[in-house]
Amino acid sequence: MRVLSLNAYEGVSALELITKPVPKPSGNQLLVKMYAAPINPSDLLFLEGNYGQRKPLPVAPGFEGSGTVVAAGSPLLERLYVGRKVACGGTGAGDGTWAEYLLTSPFGCVPLRNVGLEDGATMLVNPLTVYLMLRQAKREGHKAVIHTAAASSLGKMLIQRASTLNLPVINIVRRDAQVTMLRDLGAQHVLNSSDDDFAAQLRELSHQLGATLALDAVAGEMSSTLLESMPNGSTVRVYGALSLAEGSINPRWFVFENKRLEGFWLADVARERFWQDMLPAFVNLPNLVGKQLQTTVQARFDIAEYEQALHHYQAQMSDGKVLLTFDQEADDPPNKPS
Repeated sequence: MRVLSLNAYEGVSALELITKPVPKPSGNQLLVKMYAAPINPSDLLFLEGNYGQRKPLPVAPGFEGSGTVVAAGSPLLERLYVGRKVACGGTGAGDGTWAEYLLTSPFGCVPLRNVGLEDGATMLVNPLTVYLMLRQAKREGHKAVIHTAAASSLGKMLIQRASTLNLPVINIVRRDAQVTMLRDLGAQHVLNSSDDDFAAQLRELSHQLGATLALDAVAGEMSSTLLESMPNGSTVRVYGALSLAEGSINPRWFVFENKRLEGFWLADVARERFWQDMLPAFVNLPNLVGKQLQTTVQARFDIAEYEQALHHYQAQMSDGKVLLTFDQEADDPPNKPS
């Protein structure tokens, strides 16, 4: 099989397309013949060694994708899974989804009920993150939220989902063209962080709407600006680090204004809140993907064109997802409930 192998944590230049034997599943393992896998911001962080997890090298990157289960490590799993189309991700320290075959477990697979393989390829990272972050926001009783990097694929998805939950969102972008784009999508509140009076606008609107939760994909000084501008008792929840920078901290925010700065990592939620949040998400996601949680695919590249694919995505991240494909069969109808 063809595999994209990362040989050092040095970015795209450390990737190499190689061939190696298709692995054989054993025990509680499934073998998935991959259909497609997207490029996500978390993948770019992983290539540089800046993600929260480092695996032994060499290793195939890729946190999510879709395909068909073609083998299993036990007769029971074979009966339950072989032939099923799934959204999938790697488990443990082994290879990820940027390979023609993926060795994973049932915990790394979600059967695609009424969801096609292309929608399934991007079902686990962004839709799951949006679903869980907004579920937590509603549970905590926030009246409105702020979202940074709002022109991203995840940002557009969050606008759709928050609208169905009647949860106002203050969307933060960096360019006027992105302001126009999000308003065309139906976003009511959009701020441009490049404006000279951005902080003043953010303060006024966050107090007006009672936005006491910020979901921050940028971090660095953006987190500091959010903490400075939001009402007393607010929380800034950082789930990305697009700025790759540090921010300044004023103790007054925490001591006298009762504000909080905390993190959100999907892997931690999966471990710590499986029954409370992850299981309901897996049940509900197939009914929401392609509808409330819709992903735009801007381009598709064969795995051999990985350099072009990565450079294309890095240059045009706001235009939608870029998929790595694996010369698979057409996107057949998804599994139907038995």
